Amino acid sequence: MPNYLNIIKGMKFFDPHIHMTSRTTDDYQEMAAAGIVALIEPAFWLGQPRTGVDTFRDYYSSLVGWERFRASQFGIKHYCTIGLNSKEANNESLAEQVLDILPLFLLKEGVVGVGEIGFDDRTVLEEKFYRAQLELAKESNLPVQVHTPHRDKKNGTIRSMEIALEHGLDPKMVIVDHNNEETVKDVLDRGFWAGFTIYPFTKMSNKRMVEIVKQYGSRKIMVNSAADWGISDPLAVPKTAALMVESGIKVEDVLLVTYRNAIDAFSQSGQIKESDFITTNSVDQSQKYEGSSILRGEQNPVYVKSSLIIE
Repeated sequence: MPNYLNIIKGMKFFDPHIHMTSRTTDDYQEMAAAGIVALIEPAFWLGQPRTGVDTFRDYYSSLVGWERFRASQFGIKHYCTIGLNSKEANNESLAEQVLDILPLFLLKEGVVGVGEIGFDDRTVLEEKFYRAQLELAKESNLPVQVHTPHRDKKNGTIRSMEIALEHGLDPKMVIVDHNNEETVKDVLDRGFWAGFTIYPFTKMSNKRMVEIVKQYGSRKIMVNSAADWGISDPLAVPKTAALMVESGIKVEDVLLVTYRNAIDAFSQSGQIKESDFITTNSVDQSQKYEGSSILRGEQNPVYVKSSLIIE
Protein backbone atom coordinates (compact mmCIF):
# COMPACT_ATOMS: atom_id res chain seq x y z
CA MET A 1 0.00 0.00 0.00
CA PRO A 2 1.40 3.44 -0.91
CA ASN A 3 2.51 5.37 2.18
CA TYR A 4 0.10 8.25 1.58
CA LEU A 5 -2.85 5.87 1.96
CA ASN A 6 -1.69 4.96 5.45
CA ILE A 7 -1.53 8.64 6.41
CA ILE A 8 -5.09 9.43 5.26
CA LYS A 9 -6.68 6.14 6.29
CA GLY A 10 -10.30 6.69 7.26
CA MET A 11 -10.52 10.20 5.75
CA LYS A 12 -13.06 11.09 3.06
CA PHE A 13 -12.45 13.48 0.17
CA PHE A 14 -14.47 15.51 -2.33
CA ASP A 15 -12.78 16.47 -5.61
CA PRO A 16 -14.70 19.55 -6.86
CA HIS A 17 -13.07 19.70 -10.31
CA ILE A 18 -12.09 16.57 -12.21
CA HIS A 19 -12.75 15.61 -15.84
CA MET A 20 -13.66 11.94 -15.51
CA THR A 21 -14.78 11.70 -19.14
CA SER A 22 -11.03 11.57 -19.86
CA ARG A 23 -10.26 8.94 -17.23
CA THR A 24 -10.48 5.15 -17.04
CA THR A 25 -12.34 2.80 -14.74
CA ASP A 26 -8.99 2.03 -13.10
CA ASP A 27 -8.91 5.66 -11.99
CA TYR A 28 -12.33 5.31 -10.39
CA GLN A 29 -11.17 2.21 -8.53
CA GLU A 30 -8.05 3.94 -7.19
CA MET A 31 -9.98 7.07 -6.26
CA ALA A 32 -12.52 5.09 -4.27
CA ALA A 33 -9.73 3.20 -2.50
CA ALA A 34 -8.11 6.53 -1.57
CA GLY A 35 -11.28 7.82 0.09
CA ILE A 36 -12.78 9.99 -2.65
CA VAL A 37 -16.53 9.71 -2.08
CA ALA A 38 -17.82 12.49 -4.34
CA LEU A 39 -16.70 14.68 -7.22
CA ILE A 40 -17.77 17.45 -9.57
CA GLU A 41 -17.06 17.20 -13.30
CA PRO A 42 -17.14 20.58 -15.04
CA ALA A 43 -17.95 20.79 -18.73
CA PHE A 44 -14.73 21.61 -20.60
CA TRP A 45 -12.84 21.56 -23.88
CA LEU A 46 -12.15 18.02 -25.09
CA GLY A 47 -8.87 18.76 -26.86
CA GLN A 48 -10.17 19.65 -30.31
CA PRO A 49 -13.03 21.95 -31.33
CA ARG A 50 -16.55 20.56 -31.52
CA THR A 51 -18.20 21.39 -34.81
CA GLY A 52 -21.93 21.45 -34.07
CA VAL A 53 -24.41 22.06 -31.30
CA ASP A 54 -25.45 18.40 -31.25
CA THR A 55 -21.94 17.41 -30.17
CA PHE A 56 -22.38 19.68 -27.14
CA ARG A 57 -25.82 18.22 -26.50
CA ASP A 58 -24.41 14.68 -26.51
CA TYR A 59 -21.51 15.69 -24.28
CA TYR A 60 -23.71 17.39 -21.70
CA SER A 61 -26.03 14.38 -21.78
CA SER A 62 -23.11 12.08 -20.99
CA LEU A 63 -22.20 14.21 -17.94
CA VAL A 64 -25.67 13.90 -16.42
CA GLY A 65 -26.14 10.30 -17.60
CA TRP A 66 -23.45 7.77 -18.41
CA GLU A 67 -20.65 9.35 -16.37
CA ARG A 68 -22.90 9.69 -13.35
CA PHE A 69 -23.71 5.98 -13.67
CA ARG A 70 -20.08 4.98 -14.22
CA ALA A 71 -18.99 6.72 -11.01
CA SER A 72 -21.78 5.05 -9.06
CA GLN A 73 -20.39 1.65 -10.02
CA PHE A 74 -17.41 2.42 -7.79
CA GLY A 75 -19.34 4.01 -4.93
CA ILE A 76 -18.53 7.60 -5.93
CA LYS A 77 -21.22 10.29 -6.12
CA HIS A 78 -20.91 12.22 -9.38
CA TYR A 79 -22.08 15.80 -9.85
CA CYS A 80 -21.32 18.19 -12.68
CA THR A 81 -21.35 21.81 -13.73
CA ILE A 82 -22.60 22.72 -17.19
CA GLY A 83 -21.32 25.58 -19.31
CA LEU A 84 -19.62 26.76 -22.48
CA ASN A 85 -15.86 26.62 -21.94
CA SER A 86 -14.00 29.86 -22.61
CA LYS A 87 -11.84 28.31 -25.34
CA GLU A 88 -14.97 27.36 -27.30
CA ALA A 89 -16.62 30.74 -26.84
CA ASN A 90 -14.54 32.11 -29.70
CA ASN A 91 -16.74 30.40 -32.31
CA GLU A 92 -19.54 32.95 -32.05
CA SER A 93 -22.21 31.31 -34.20
CA LEU A 94 -21.80 27.93 -32.50
CA ALA A 95 -21.55 29.51 -29.05
CA GLU A 96 -24.92 31.21 -29.59
CA GLN A 97 -26.50 27.84 -30.36
CA VAL A 98 -24.94 26.27 -27.28
CA LEU A 99 -26.26 29.08 -25.12
CA ASP A 100 -29.77 28.18 -26.30
CA ILE A 101 -29.54 24.62 -24.93
CA LEU A 102 -27.72 25.37 -21.66
CA PRO A 103 -30.87 26.21 -19.65
CA LEU A 104 -32.27 22.74 -20.41
CA PHE A 105 -29.26 21.06 -18.83
CA LEU A 106 -28.97 23.40 -15.85
CA LEU A 107 -32.26 21.93 -14.64
CA LYS A 108 -31.01 18.34 -14.68
CA GLU A 109 -30.47 16.27 -11.54
CA GLY A 110 -26.88 16.41 -10.33
CA VAL A 111 -26.03 19.75 -11.97
CA VAL A 112 -24.55 21.88 -9.19
CA GLY A 113 -23.37 24.97 -11.05
CA VAL A 114 -22.56 26.82 -14.24
CA GLY A 115 -19.03 26.03 -15.33
CA GLU A 116 -16.35 26.00 -16.07
CA ILE A 117 -16.61 29.44 -17.66
CA GLY A 118 -14.43 32.53 -17.84
CA PHE A 119 -11.32 33.45 -19.77
CA ASP A 120 -8.67 31.69 -21.83
CA ASP A 121 -7.13 34.43 -23.99
CA ARG A 122 -9.43 37.20 -22.67
CA THR A 123 -10.99 37.89 -26.06
CA VAL A 124 -14.08 40.00 -26.71
CA LEU A 125 -16.12 36.87 -27.44
CA GLU A 126 -14.91 35.12 -24.27
CA GLU A 127 -16.13 38.06 -22.23
CA LYS A 128 -19.44 38.18 -24.10
CA PHE A 129 -20.29 34.56 -23.34
CA TYR A 130 -18.87 34.71 -19.82
CA ARG A 131 -21.28 37.55 -19.07
CA ALA A 132 -24.18 35.69 -20.68
CA GLN A 133 -23.54 32.61 -18.57
CA LEU A 134 -23.25 34.66 -15.38
CA GLU A 135 -26.78 35.83 -16.12
CA LEU A 136 -27.88 32.21 -16.58
CA ALA A 137 -26.37 31.36 -13.20
CA LYS A 138 -28.29 34.21 -11.58
CA GLU A 139 -31.55 33.12 -13.18
CA SER A 140 -30.98 29.51 -12.13
CA ASN A 141 -29.68 30.43 -8.66
CA LEU A 142 -26.64 28.24 -9.21
CA PRO A 143 -23.00 28.65 -8.16
CA VAL A 144 -20.47 29.63 -10.84
CA GLN A 145 -17.19 27.79 -11.48
CA VAL A 146 -14.70 30.21 -13.04
CA HIS A 147 -11.75 29.17 -15.19
CA THR A 148 -8.96 31.72 -14.82
CA PRO A 149 -6.53 32.26 -17.72
CA HIS A 150 -3.15 30.59 -17.85
CA ARG A 151 -1.47 33.76 -19.13
CA ASP A 152 -1.49 37.05 -17.23
CA LYS A 153 -3.33 35.16 -14.52
CA LYS A 154 -3.43 37.89 -11.88
CA ASN A 155 -5.07 40.50 -14.10
CA GLY A 156 -7.35 37.91 -15.70
CA THR A 157 -8.48 36.67 -12.29
CA ILE A 158 -9.19 40.16 -11.02
CA ARG A 159 -11.12 40.98 -14.19
CA SER A 160 -13.15 37.76 -13.83
CA MET A 161 -14.20 38.80 -10.34
CA GLU A 162 -14.96 42.38 -11.36
CA ILE A 163 -17.30 41.19 -14.10
CA ALA A 164 -19.07 38.79 -11.71
CA LEU A 165 -19.66 41.68 -9.31
CA GLU A 166 -20.89 43.88 -12.18
CA HIS A 167 -23.56 41.28 -12.83
CA GLY A 168 -24.62 41.33 -9.21
CA LEU A 169 -23.36 37.90 -8.19
CA ASP A 170 -22.69 37.32 -4.52
CA PRO A 171 -19.01 36.27 -4.15
CA LYS A 172 -20.09 33.34 -1.98
CA MET A 173 -21.77 31.90 -5.12
CA VAL A 174 -18.57 32.05 -7.20
CA ILE A 175 -15.71 29.54 -7.10
CA VAL A 176 -12.63 31.05 -8.75
CA ASP A 177 -10.42 28.18 -9.86
CA HIS A 178 -6.81 27.52 -10.89
CA ASN A 179 -5.38 29.99 -8.36
CA ASN A 180 -1.74 30.39 -7.44
CA GLU A 181 0.38 32.45 -5.05
CA GLU A 182 -0.17 35.72 -6.92
CA THR A 183 -3.97 35.48 -7.01
CA VAL A 184 -5.04 33.88 -3.73
CA LYS A 185 -5.06 37.04 -1.59
CA ASP A 186 -7.12 39.01 -4.14
CA VAL A 187 -9.69 36.22 -4.35
CA LEU A 188 -10.05 35.71 -0.60
CA ASP A 189 -10.06 39.44 0.18
CA ARG A 190 -13.03 39.89 -2.17
CA GLY A 191 -14.97 37.08 -0.51
CA PHE A 192 -14.85 34.54 -3.36
CA TRP A 193 -14.08 30.84 -2.98
CA ALA A 194 -10.50 30.01 -4.01
CA GLY A 195 -9.95 26.74 -5.88
CA PHE A 196 -6.48 25.31 -6.47
CA THR A 197 -5.68 22.74 -9.13
CA ILE A 198 -2.90 20.32 -8.15
CA TYR A 199 -0.97 19.31 -11.28
CA PRO A 200 2.28 17.34 -11.60
CA PHE A 201 4.18 20.08 -13.46
CA THR A 202 2.01 23.20 -13.86
CA LYS A 203 -0.55 25.34 -12.01
CA MET A 204 0.01 24.28 -8.36
CA SER A 205 2.05 21.53 -6.73
CA ASN A 206 0.96 19.86 -3.52
CA LYS A 207 4.06 21.17 -1.75
CA ARG A 208 3.21 24.75 -2.72
CA MET A 209 -0.38 24.10 -1.64
CA VAL A 210 0.81 23.16 1.84
CA GLU A 211 2.53 26.53 2.15
CA ILE A 212 -0.57 28.39 0.97
CA VAL A 213 -2.73 26.73 3.62
CA LYS A 214 -0.09 27.48 6.26
CA GLN A 215 -0.12 31.15 5.23
CA TYR A 216 -3.81 31.75 4.50
CA GLY A 217 -5.55 29.09 6.55
CA SER A 218 -8.37 26.83 5.39
CA ARG A 219 -11.29 29.24 5.10
CA LYS A 220 -12.91 29.35 1.59
CA ILE A 221 -10.03 27.36 0.06
CA MET A 222 -10.46 24.05 -1.77
CA VAL A 223 -8.13 21.80 -3.76
CA ASN A 224 -8.90 19.74 -6.85
CA SER A 225 -7.12 17.58 -9.41
CA ALA A 226 -8.84 18.76 -12.64
CA ALA A 227 -7.46 15.49 -14.02
CA ASP A 228 -8.07 15.50 -17.76
CA TRP A 229 -6.63 14.10 -20.99
CA GLY A 230 -3.23 15.68 -20.27
CA ILE A 231 -0.59 14.66 -17.76
CA SER A 232 -2.51 14.88 -14.51
CA ASP A 233 -3.28 12.90 -11.36
CA PRO A 234 -6.82 11.91 -10.29
CA LEU A 235 -5.42 11.17 -6.81
CA ALA A 236 -4.05 14.68 -6.32
CA VAL A 237 -6.56 15.57 -3.59
CA PRO A 238 -5.83 12.66 -1.19
CA LYS A 239 -2.10 12.91 -1.90
CA THR A 240 -2.13 16.61 -1.04
CA ALA A 241 -4.13 15.85 2.10
CA ALA A 242 -1.47 13.33 3.18
CA LEU A 243 1.31 15.87 2.65
CA MET A 244 -0.62 18.46 4.66
CA VAL A 245 -0.99 16.04 7.57
CA GLU A 246 2.70 15.16 7.37
CA SER A 247 3.55 18.88 7.35
CA GLY A 248 1.75 19.47 10.63
CA ILE A 249 -1.45 21.07 9.37
CA LYS A 250 -4.36 20.19 11.65
CA VAL A 251 -6.59 17.41 10.35
CA GLU A 252 -9.68 19.62 10.69
CA ASP A 253 -8.06 22.18 8.35
CA VAL A 254 -7.07 19.45 5.91
CA LEU A 255 -10.66 18.22 5.81
CA LEU A 256 -11.92 21.74 5.15
CA VAL A 257 -9.81 22.22 2.02
CA THR A 258 -10.19 18.67 0.72
CA TYR A 259 -13.81 17.96 1.62
CA ARG A 260 -16.01 20.34 3.59
CA ASN A 261 -15.47 23.63 1.72
CA ALA A 262 -16.42 22.09 -1.63
CA ILE A 263 -19.64 20.79 -0.14
CA ASP A 264 -20.48 24.14 1.43
CA ALA A 265 -19.81 26.04 -1.81
CA PHE A 266 -21.69 23.78 -4.23
CA SER A 267 -24.51 22.70 -1.92
CA GLN A 268 -25.90 26.18 -2.55
CA SER A 269 -27.26 24.58 -5.72
CA GLY A 270 -29.67 22.55 -3.61
CA GLN A 271 -28.39 19.39 -5.31
CA ILE A 272 -25.81 18.14 -2.84
CA LYS A 273 -26.75 16.23 0.29
CA GLU A 274 -23.85 14.94 2.35
CA SER A 275 -26.02 12.05 3.49
CA ASP A 276 -25.71 10.68 -0.04
CA PHE A 277 -22.03 9.88 0.49
CA ILE A 278 -21.22 10.21 4.19
CA THR A 279 -21.37 6.41 4.51
CA THR A 280 -20.12 3.86 1.99
CA ASN A 281 -22.35 3.99 -1.06
CA SER A 282 -23.91 0.69 -2.10
CA VAL A 283 -22.59 -0.74 -5.35
CA ASP A 284 -24.11 -3.27 -7.70
CA GLN A 285 -21.93 -3.70 -10.78
CA SER A 286 -24.47 -5.98 -12.40
CA GLN A 287 -26.50 -2.86 -13.19
CA LYS A 288 -26.59 -1.37 -16.67
CA TYR A 289 -27.16 2.09 -18.09
CA GLU A 290 -29.28 1.98 -21.23
CA GLY A 291 -28.00 -1.52 -21.84
CA SER A 292 -24.32 -0.77 -21.17
CA SER A 293 -22.20 -2.15 -18.32
CA ILE A 294 -18.73 -1.22 -17.05
CA LEU A 295 -17.84 -4.92 -17.11
CA ARG A 296 -16.15 -6.69 -20.01
CA GLY A 297 -15.84 -10.34 -20.93
CA GLU A 298 -15.97 -12.71 -17.99
CA GLN A 299 -15.49 -10.06 -15.31
CA ASN A 300 -17.51 -10.71 -12.17
CA PRO A 301 -19.60 -7.85 -10.78
CA VAL A 302 -18.69 -6.38 -7.40
CA TYR A 303 -21.39 -5.83 -4.80
CA VAL A 304 -20.90 -3.47 -1.89
CA LYS A 305 -23.26 -3.03 1.02
CA SER A 306 -22.12 -0.61 3.71
CA SER A 307 -18.44 -1.44 4.21
CA LEU A 308 -18.77 -5.10 3.20
CA ILE A 309 -17.39 -6.11 -0.20
CA ILE A 310 -18.55 -9.41 -1.71
CA GLU A 311 -17.30 -10.83 -5.01
